[in-house]
Amino acid sequence: MNFWVLTMGTVAVLAIASLAASVRIVKQYERGVVYRFGRVRPEILRPGLTFLVPGVDRLEKVNMQIITLPVPAQDGITRDNITVRVDAVVYFSVLDARRAAVDVQDYLAAIGQVAQTSLRSIIGKSDLDDLLCDREQLNQGMSLMLDSPALDWGVHIERVEIKDVSLPDAMKRSMSRQAEAERERRARIITADGELQASQKLAEAAEVMTEHPAALQLRLLQTVVEVAAERNSTLVLPFPVELLRFLEGRTPAIPPPLAPEPRQSSSDQTAQDPSSPPALPERVTRPPESFVTASPGSSLGFMPGQCG
Repeated sequence: MNFWVLTMGTVAVLAIASLAASVRIVKQYERGVVYRFGRVRPEILRPGLTFLVPGVDRLEKVNMQIITLPVPAQDGITRDNITVRVDAVVYFSVLDARRAAVDVQDYLAAIGQVAQTSLRSIIGKSDLDDLLCDREQLNQGMSLMLDSPALDWGVHIERVEIKDVSLPDAMKRSMSRQAEAERERRARIITADGELQASQKLAEAAEVMTEHPAALQLRLLQTVVEVAAERNSTLVLPFPVELLRFLEGRTPAIPPPLAPEPRQSSSDQTAQDPSSPPALPERVTRPPESFVTASPGSSLGFMPGQCG
């Protein structure tokens, strides 16, 4: 009796152990590939609870999520003979779990090696300007190079991105000088363009002032107002040449000065009139001032010249 009880207990324990060994759980983002006596089963296990034959079946789970695989930085020479160091990242996912588990030993390592080879090939076929400015086209080209062998492994390449391009220090300095020269060229062009536009506007303004002389006086008064707003103690006002011409036309003509009589020497003058006093030197007349300054608290000067 005790033997039968012990036997039944042992059978129950074995049954529970075998049941626990045959039960498997497949997660939502996984697929199960079953090997029975070493041969892969045609059906793929879906997410949920599944049962296997203990000692006969072996389950291999394949992750169906998008996997991010960083590509180590690769040193290469571009088509224009410049040494660069480029790294990238690959995004891929498994489409066929059976082929990913059977056709390739380790699809993660295989994708990584193909990505490094493709990156080196892209570096050798591209110029430096393409690596710096036209990365989208290079990403598409590298994605096509990876997708061709990956499809045979049941893997789909979602996206490839070139992350960073490292340049030698000498090349960085050369590019900095080039960028500085380009900025200087643009600044000079913009300055010259501004001078051209300003000269055109000034020419138009001169034509308007020529047709309307009153505009010149208004501009002069506006200049006076702008200068007076600074509260200066001295105000220098240009004197219009037109007004000088007007005054010159109104002023009568001055007769030319008479020729000076020949001066006699002191000995001759003494000889002619001993009682006459000695001759005084001629008076030097100073020319009139070119401007007038008059103001109780400030000075106002008029200087000949064009106003504008």
